[in-house]
Amino acid sequence: MQCLRQRTHLRHTRQTRAFKPANRSATSARGATTPAAAAACSVLCAPLPAGCGPRPFQAAGAGRCCSSSRSKAVRVMAAAGDKLTIAVTGATGLVGSRLAAKLAAQGNRVRVLTRNVNSAKAKLQYPGLEFYSLAQINQAVKGSDAVVNLAGEPIGTRWTPAIKKQIRQSRIDITSKVANAISSNPEATRPKVFVSSSAVGYYGASATASFTEDSPSGSDYLAQICTEWEAAAKNVPASTRSVIIRTGIVLARDGGVLARMLPIFELFAGGPLGTGKQWVSWVHRDDLVDMIMEAIRQPSYSGVYNGTAPKPVTMAQLCSSVGGVLGRPSWLPVPDFAITTLLGEGAQVVLEGQKVLPTRAQQAGFNFKYKEL
Repeated sequence: MQCLRQRTHLRHTRQTRAFKPANRSATSARGATTPAAAAACSVLCAPLPAGCGPRPFQAAGAGRCCSSSRSKAVRVMAAAGDKLTIAVTGATGLVGSRLAAKLAAQGNRVRVLTRNVNSAKAKLQYPGLEFYSLAQINQAVKGSDAVVNLAGEPIGTRWTPAIKKQIRQSRIDITSKVANAISSNPEATRPKVFVSSSAVGYYGASATASFTEDSPSGSDYLAQICTEWEAAAKNVPASTRSVIIRTGIVLARDGGVLARMLPIFELFAGGPLGTGKQWVSWVHRDDLVDMIMEAIRQPSYSGVYNGTAPKPVTMAQLCSSVGGVLGRPSWLPVPDFAITTLLGEGAQVVLEGQKVLPTRAQQAGFNFKYKEL
């Protein structure tokens, strides 16, 4: 279980072992066991569910089960609950692709709503998937048991006027279209639950405050986007249960923030962005997917939930953990002005943060596999 000694995990040259996500230790490059490295190892080296593709540190294409094994997994997992028909937007993204894979592995019918059907088919090759263009949104929603809305353009880029327009349209406009499609269906064919993504940017930025689901919204650009985004998601009939998940920074080895950080640390050039004191309210992708699935199946889930791990960290702590797993230092900070020069107004995504706690999810008894980093 010595994650740090198996450097080949990070270089994609050898299949990894499966690591348990909690209460394990990892060995540093000097032979000392560190809690931060152990916890980061649990996040970075976590295995995928059966039938969902390669493990996080496997080489691409490794560990894929043959069609007979995949079919067997589907039959076994489907027995755990009723099969549902679930429409999903954003199914080709970091979270949506894992969600689609896991839902399909349980024997559910997954209706993938996408802007590019051919591209989605190439990315998502699981049994039980059906593909619909956005022009077919009414057809996809009709008769579905649930709709999951994860659509949204990435925000970690330079915010030109055109990009800011895309950020808004990809969230608010698509969410409005989904909500309208749900509302236009008669109750007999209307989805019973609508799970829609939002973001912790709803709360604005703070270096000192802690935020729960009851905290008020902020006033900056991202907070305004999130407020409108959520308002659009709530515009469904009372017969459809509405769940909004304010998602934190999603950690996964093969995408998102972590995938961009790893190569930099491998080159001994890693370090915190800005002061390193800004809060990072993170969540492991598998926990977020499980929370979405819980929201689909549990009638008690309603309203807003923070999709974040119970113990947020600072940017410096996150970088230290990544460096500890890789056996690399976290000593080369990137100053504020350099990030602002590169990203402009979009720099606030990485230079500012908020300490967000998943109070309602914990009250609901949700079991986080990855509580600490």
